Amino acid sequence: MIRLSNIKLPIGYTDEDIRRACMKELRISADAIQKTALYRRSIDARHKNDIHYVTSVDVYLNTNEKAALSRAKSKNAVLTEEYRYTPPTVKDIQKRPLIVGTGPAGLFCALILAQSGIRPIVIERGSRVEERTKAVNSFWSGGRLNTECNVQFGEGGAGTFSDGKLNTGTKDGRARKVLTEFAAHGAPDEILYNALPHIGTDKLRDTVRNIREELLRRGAEIYFDTKLTDIFVRDDAVYAAEVEDQNGRRIIECSEVVLAIGHSARDTFEMLRRKQIAVEPKPFSVGVRIEHLRELIDRSQYGEAYKKLPAAYYKQSIHLNDGRGVYTFCMCPGGMVVASQSEPDTIVTNGMSEFARDKVNSNAALLVSVAPNDIAGEHVLKGMYFQRELEKKAFLAGGGDYHAPVQRVGDFLNRQNSDRFGEVLPSYRPGTTFAQAEAVLPTFVTESLRAAIPMINRRLRGFAHPDAVMTAVESRSSSPIRILRGEDLQSVSVKGLYPCGEGAGYAGGIVSAAVDGIKVAEKIIST
Repeated sequence: MIRLSNIKLPIGYTDEDIRRACMKELRISADAIQKTALYRRSIDARHKNDIHYVTSVDVYLNTNEKAALSRAKSKNAVLTEEYRYTPPTVKDIQKRPLIVGTGPAGLFCALILAQSGIRPIVIERGSRVEERTKAVNSFWSGGRLNTECNVQFGEGGAGTFSDGKLNTGTKDGRARKVLTEFAAHGAPDEILYNALPHIGTDKLRDTVRNIREELLRRGAEIYFDTKLTDIFVRDDAVYAAEVEDQNGRRIIECSEVVLAIGHSARDTFEMLRRKQIAVEPKPFSVGVRIEHLRELIDRSQYGEAYKKLPAAYYKQSIHLNDGRGVYTFCMCPGGMVVASQSEPDTIVTNGMSEFARDKVNSNAALLVSVAPNDIAGEHVLKGMYFQRELEKKAFLAGGGDYHAPVQRVGDFLNRQNSDRFGEVLPSYRPGTTFAQAEAVLPTFVTESLRAAIPMINRRLRGFAHPDAVMTAVESRSSSPIRILRGEDLQSVSVKGLYPCGEGAGYAGGIVSAAVDGIKVAEKIIST
């Protein structure tokens, strides 16, 4: 096939527009084209009077493609082949690795193993996505927090209750495998070509369930509501793991354990420290969720063309004079701010969008970087304890009933108390309480936010709107630790132990975590 890049298409383009653009670029007639398929699509909104799509298109011809390419003399055209993923040759089909966690890292590790003929054992401390959804909705409606099944824990990982964002900075070719598997299991086909792909929380749940069903068909064993409690080591190698479910504790014999535990498995972090498995503190970030009217963000990004385009996305990063970074993360167009705690008497926020991205507000995490030396002490888990302290402060500032503390941006910048909402009403459930950000966040965070918000506003008009709402605290954007591993992806302390994904400190989002899971699976297959 021939891949054409830098193909400009108008808003509201049709399939015929794509064919005509390909005909023009390749200087061919319509009957020479067998079919076309979008490979990549992004919105060019640099000039508000000329907003359009920029695409890459795969063209399949009825004629000799090499000869057609030579005649076209197009600098935007290359011969290429469809992506194919080939796993390594399996050395031992009898092995049964234990995978801990069903977030993207664990799911894709299990999927590659199962597709290669190895039948993994998978445990997940939370419930199946069906039961998990009920537990989360119950808490958001004012019910009890289930500390083992919530936005952080359960089938699909923390990303299941987010936006299902699949945009990533990784250049690893395995990212294409991740996208094709999601699409094959029910995600919208547009994730295969959108520059900023997303599945949406509503569709991601079904996709995760379909991956589970394939794993079971291929012989994997999956145990939900089952938590890792210990790892047993002999001669510096794993030989078994202890797990706990409603019936008590039991031992699973295994020589490979994949720790795809996510960034919130704090009791597991404590267990690893007790076992003297090498862990180091790493940088992370804390801050708030900032919420604007979706129309304001859409208009700011697209001008009057916003009515014809999907809800707008933004990504901003500021480097302050003192060297500290402030940035937006996990932006959710047309979404909601959601309660995401996994421990009692804490507040944790996250963002979530459904596929339609049609809610009134848009939100994003607004985060300040935290280095290990920002936190006193030498304890390897001090970042985790720092996160927990902020989450408990947020709980108290919110009134102690799982209401989140909120403040209008205008009041925050003017160092005033908020006593009313303006145009923007917070979407967080179970509810909110007015409080100053200083009641939750340390001074270096609040002052960094005050410096950065006006700077971002100069790039993204309306970002500092006085009625925008800040909801605290966003504390789980990444893991505060890294479980050290070598080039073989095994723990430097214990052979057969594979730290994997975001919780282990080796990924930063759904796709990169899934890619890391694939890489670990490949090592297990070839070992």
